[in-house]
Amino acid sequence: MIGGLWAPDAQADRVVPPSGANARLTLFASAVMAFLAVFSLALALAAARLADRWESEMAQSATLRIVAPAEQMDEQTALALDLLRTTTGVSDARALSAAEQQALLAPWFGADLSLDALPVPQLIEIRTDADFDAAGLRLRLAGEVPGAVLDDHGRWRAPLIRAANRLRWLGWGTAGLILATVAAIVTLAANASLAANAQVIAVLRLVGATDTYIARAFVRRFTLRTLIGATGGAVLGGAAIALISDRGENAGLLTGFGFQGLEWALLFPLPLVTAAVALFATGLAADRALKGLS
Repeated sequence: MIGGLWAPDAQADRVVPPSGANARLTLFASAVMAFLAVFSLALALAAARLADRWESEMAQSATLRIVAPAEQMDEQTALALDLLRTTTGVSDARALSAAEQQALLAPWFGADLSLDALPVPQLIEIRTDADFDAAGLRLRLAGEVPGAVLDDHGRWRAPLIRAANRLRWLGWGTAGLILATVAAIVTLAANASLAANAQVIAVLRLVGATDTYIARAFVRRFTLRTLIGATGGAVLGGAAIALISDRGENAGLLTGFGFQGLEWALLFPLPLVTAAVALFATGLAADRALKGLS
């Protein structure tokens, strides 16, 4: 069936009506599904980038919390900084200023909060590299700076990365469900068209047309309709992604959403994949329907 699928055949094309409800349904459904598939791909790729960024940034950072009486806070902080500067795997360490710590607490306590009103610990930001040994640093801190508590972000990093990975798989899974929906819709449209043309098919059989010849006409017409609709949907989806993702730093939750660089090339095979799904689904539907009409 596939070998002569794309060869023009005006006689065979008459078997399938060129317009009507089934044609419009196939074009519309394939366009909408391709449009949604573009967003699913963008979501999956953005989630993958987010997981990689979280893993990279949090794996290369840690926080030291100094808990001590107010009169000892400066001394403990200085001791901790001196210890960190001589620790293998620590590339940089600095104590956050009062303004920075106040900004961290502002979302919960408001911007007018005075740090003097709360026993706020001193925070030290640590940048690490591959040689960082968190367990060894904790032992040194316990002996030299007992008021220091090290947080290597491990308990925060793992759940965030798992959530981003699940979001990525959700995007790919949604794209798969969209293709399955295209197959179901095209199958229904093909079955309806075959049933509506039962008398024409019977006449074709009487004059010697084979089921393969008839099925090829349906497969070619529905596959081309799906290809045209999916191409339009993919173009519109790509344009929509470009519009909503080009917001710079003011994008908020949309920061990083969309396609970057060579990822845009994924839009080109999408209509072809959708058409291939339609080809397979229509071929099965035509074979079953023609056997039922025998």
